[in-house]
Amino acid sequence: MTTKYAYFAGGCFWGVEYFFSKHAGVVKVLSGFMGGHIKEPTYHEVCYCETGHLEVVQVEYDPNVVSYETLAKLFFEIHNPEQTNGQGPDIGSQYLSAVFVSNEEEKNIIQNLIKILTEKGLHVATKILEKKEFYAAEEYHQNYYQKNGKTPYCHKKVSRF
Repeated sequence: MTTKYAYFAGGCFWGVEYFFSKHAGVVKVLSGFMGGHIKEPTYHEVCYCETGHLEVVQVEYDPNVVSYETLAKLFFEIHNPEQTNGQGPDIGSQYLSAVFVSNEEEKNIIQNLIKILTEKGLHVATKILEKKEFYAAEEYHQNYYQKNGKTPYCHKKVSRF
């Protein structure tokens, strides 16, 4: 099986990870950080220092089962792409909405989905950024809701497409 990777920042990575991990065709989801200027950042540094990193999930998926576009649509449906200062009660630059794209095809898909949402009246704040190095968060952040038997408090699925 040949897999691909997608990178989404939609607020607290626990909730984003939760929804992607349940989707058919998703092989693995890792919570982590991307976009900043510090190598190997810790959760504490990302939350309390100016690292420039966002909380991001790395979604490993089987493109024979699920498309990048389907995953991108899910991303826009599991967080509020209009919020500019965080996500839900989580406020701060590390919680901003962004998609880190690896190529022009991914960028075009995201631009098209944003256009569709804009035509539906949403004021999309999601940024499209070039993929940078991904740093996995500490182990205690991985599969957080599954380990703790809880469900997301900042994320819920809202049909938008």
